[in-house]
Amino acid sequence: METVSSNSAAQPPSGKKKGLVGRIKGINRIFALTVVVPTAIAALYFGLVASDVYVSESRFVVRSAQRQSQTSIVGALLQGTGFARSQDDTYSVIDYIQSRDALRELNQNDYIATAYGNNGDILSHFSRSLDDSFEALWKYYGRHIVSVDFDSTSAITTLQVRGYTAADAEKINEKLLEISERLVNQMNERAAIDTVQFAQNQVNAAAGKAKDAAAALAAYRDSYTVFDPEKQSALQLQQVTALQTQMFAAQTQLMQLQSIAPQNPQIPVLKTSIETLRKQIEAATGGVTGGKNSLSNKTAAYARLQLDSQFADKQLASAMAALENARAEAQRKQLYLERLVQPNTPDVAIEPKRLKSIFEVFALGMIAWGVLSLLLAGVREHHD
Repeated sequence: METVSSNSAAQPPSGKKKGLVGRIKGINRIFALTVVVPTAIAALYFGLVASDVYVSESRFVVRSAQRQSQTSIVGALLQGTGFARSQDDTYSVIDYIQSRDALRELNQNDYIATAYGNNGDILSHFSRSLDDSFEALWKYYGRHIVSVDFDSTSAITTLQVRGYTAADAEKINEKLLEISERLVNQMNERAAIDTVQFAQNQVNAAAGKAKDAAAALAAYRDSYTVFDPEKQSALQLQQVTALQTQMFAAQTQLMQLQSIAPQNPQIPVLKTSIETLRKQIEAATGGVTGGKNSLSNKTAAYARLQLDSQFADKQLASAMAALENARAEAQRKQLYLERLVQPNTPDVAIEPKRLKSIFEVFALGMIAWGVLSLLLAGVREHHD
């Protein structure tokens, strides 16, 4: 009896033994669900099912023509090639590449839908049976086909196109660059048209003002029978000066005759001549500085009209010079899409990265298994 009791006391209780075994089985079950099964599925998918993906890459930069602001030789050398980066326009090109319009042009005759719907494995291809809408194709296009990376430091844009065949990837990449270049040319053309049109409108407006000012000046000349009041006043003043000289000479001669021969018959003639000269002087002086019809009264209105005409002519000349500059600017491109690396035709599928993907699934499974094991151990310890 003592031996049996000692043996039974030496052995652990059967309930504790089963609990330990159950705990080990539970841990193994969690390990299988979080690590073994996902890793096996990933190995099966990436090893046997996943389709090869070919990546065609190209690089480009969008530049704008830069005006030379330096006048010295050193400044010209420091200016470089005369081209500047245009980041804002690069963002426009990137946005267009990722837009529905670009996809619509690529998908002519259902090219994209067919190339990515009939090829590829069951998980990565475009499932036309589930959703054949253009919106679904555009979402697939952004997630699986095209990726654009812009380096703000160098202003170089990297365009990558993924395809299930190397020819499709290269063809789509080339087509995207072509439509991007066309977009840049359209932006140049629109800017040139707007600039020239604005300058032409300015010229038309200035020409109209110049014609109106010239017509107003001509109408004033016809109405008041005056050509140039300043010049006409100068001529009349010269005439007044000549008449005054004649009158002074006649008065001098009259005074001499009156003092020498008071009965000389030339004295009445001289008096009549002097009176006639005085009237001519008064008439000529009145034409310059007299009443409403005098040249001095006409000069103010004439000067204002002449100033308006001269100002309108200067505006017209300035507008015409601006128009010539606008036309010269329009003849040269403002933006350039320069290809740095042409689209390549890949000879090896670099995606999916099979071993890396399997290892990532295994690592995530191990992390999940560790976290769940710690949580379960904590719950059981708290329960005990």
